Amino acid sequence: MDGKLRTSIKAGQRVRIVLKQHQRTGQLTEGVVKDILTNSPSHPHGIKVRLSDGAVGRVKEIIE
Repeated sequence: MDGKLRTSIKAGQRVRIVLKQHQRTGQLTEGVVKDILTNSPSHPHGIKVRLSDGAVGRVKEIIE
């Protein structure tokens, strides 16, 4: 599942995000969603979230 729709992402969910500094390489960081930062219902590059460890990035994968 990809992270382009805000409705598919919930706090406490496990996701993989790409951090701003890793956008060129596409390196993913795994963690648990703490806050959803994007207000719009969708975003072509992924919904921006803050993980429980404080990392901020765009959701690329939702882990079931």
